[in-house]
Amino acid sequence: MCKMMTFQFKGKNYRGASALDIVRALESDAEDYRLRGQSVRQFLRWSLERLSSRLPPRDLDLSDCLEDDALALSYLYLRDEYGAGKLLTDAEI
Repeated sequence: MCKMMTFQFKGKNYRGASALDIVRALESDAEDYRLRGQSVRQFLRWSLERLSSRLPPRDLDLSDCLEDDALALSYLYLRDEYGAGKLLTDAEI
């Protein structure tokens, strides 16, 4: 059985087999994001810029050393930490 992860934002649960799946779903739902389907890093830069008032500047930089899935997971943890969404455990679903 495949383990799914869940991220909650604005009352909606985003589920996926990976953090990258969830980030792509968030991208799809971002009404004012016009570059859908481009690199995930472009979406993350755009999204982090929109969250810049809630995040410390050191957390706005995307590491060139991380693969996209690791970067997506870090992004979800960061959003969870600063109250811009919540990673849910199986018990919370």
